[in-house]
Amino acid sequence: MNTPRTTLYKDKHNGKIAGVCAGIADYTGVNALWVRLAALALFPITSGLVFPIYVIMACLLNKKPEHLYSADPKETQYWQRVRQNPKRTAREIRAQMKDVDRRLAAVESFYVDNNPSLDREIAKLR
Repeated sequence: MNTPRTTLYKDKHNGKIAGVCAGIADYTGVNALWVRLAALALFPITSGLVFPIYVIMACLLNKKPEHLYSADPKETQYWQRVRQNPKRTAREIRAQMKDVDRRLAAVESFYVDNNPSLDREIAKLR
């Protein structure tokens, strides 16, 4: 599942330096401030290893396409959930479709039960 919406990009539009932390934040759905603070906290813990990793990621990651998301924040949130757990998202969509199907069957049975001529037409078609 390597579509443009599920790929890690650097986000220069929302980034401060090269957009790596903003890209990680967009990919994971975490606030960019927390990602930046985590990178700063890891700097002394890893003896500065975070800096070369940041530079390598800035060189290797592609720039986030401008047209990737619409202006709707719900769409952005949806794709972040897909990246975090695709199986859970598929289960949620399947459950929503089952609910729609159940409600449609209820509407259909209401109209068929209350309309004998329609019931006869449907019976003729079977």
